[in-house]
Amino acid sequence: MTKILVTGGAGFIGTHTVNELLEKGYDVIVLDNLERQVHRSKVTPDFPAKVEFINGDIRYRKHWMRALNGIDGIIHLAGSVGISQSFWQARKYMEINSCGTATLFEILARERQIRKNISKIVVASSKSIYGEGSYTCKTDGLIYPEPRTSDQLSKKEWEVKCPICGENLQPTGVKEDKPVQNLNPYSLSKYTTEKLALDFSYAISVPAVALRYFNVYGEGQSLSNPYTGVIAIFLSRIKNKNSPIVFEDGKQSRDFIYVKDVARINVMSLERGSGAINVGTGKPTTLLQMIDIINRDLGTDTKADITREFRPGDNRHDFADLSTFRRNFGSFTYTALDRGMANLDKWAVEHEAIDLVNKAEIERKRYLSKV
Repeated sequence: MTKILVTGGAGFIGTHTVNELLEKGYDVIVLDNLERQVHRSKVTPDFPAKVEFINGDIRYRKHWMRALNGIDGIIHLAGSVGISQSFWQARKYMEINSCGTATLFEILARERQIRKNISKIVVASSKSIYGEGSYTCKTDGLIYPEPRTSDQLSKKEWEVKCPICGENLQPTGVKEDKPVQNLNPYSLSKYTTEKLALDFSYAISVPAVALRYFNVYGEGQSLSNPYTGVIAIFLSRIKNKNSPIVFEDGKQSRDFIYVKDVARINVMSLERGSGAINVGTGKPTTLLQMIDIINRDLGTDTKADITREFRPGDNRHDFADLSTFRRNFGSFTYTALDRGMANLDKWAVEHEAIDLVNKAEIERKRYLSKV
């Protein structure tokens, strides 16, 4: 395997993945439409001369056909990202993420000459497909709870309760066999992406792996996109001397993984791994803890604006169980959160951050508020 197609290769995770591939000696083709919400300038990234760049859209067969010429493997990262926005742009998310992926596999099913040369397909899925995380109850054991009810949330009771005894549950690592809930159109579109990959892998005998990314952070994140990447959104607010907006009470936790670790795993997946696999660190961090880290690195003391509101599509806690990851990839050395955040925060100081969070909040309340 020598020539790899990276869709979305001009994006945040994509550029790091391209660099990792080049370091490993692969030839690389990038297919990317330079979506303005992510690439505000629409300028082609400064790739090395040996990278072939195709400005194209995964929704269109002709762009796929050009990109698939002579490739040996695919890392499919292209897609629309963002939970809240997916509610008022549901068709766009399904067209790009679901139909764009379906177009790829329709081509591979029909074009035997193309697919016979492809040794592996790696697709980007998302931990968001799980919905609410996994929990344990002291009395009733492992619980996969339904989303918290509107009645509970209206009382500002944020923690997840046991559906059997009613006591607060303790979060535990999410395993890949947890039933998915898909609480928003974005999650549903990512689930269809991985299902298409794994179902077609069986049907057309092309090995595939679906990587369920947890919260990816690092240098190169768009600091001016208010719909995705909670760390980048916090950074943009603090850089502009505005309070980060935090829903619920800020004690909800997430699993943050450094982008260069994700890039390494993407490239490893060309040779190892199959099925659906969590890509996280297995370590939870609360949103308020993350704001403290950013303030420490930037030398600021910006307080969070804790709204005590709840957003549709949000869950309370999640972090990865890494048992399946270890079985597929063995031991892996992760970048420590403090080190990764120091790298990101240093990079962010030198890069533009247009704070569009208030605009995004106006949209959210316009489309999703009952008032």
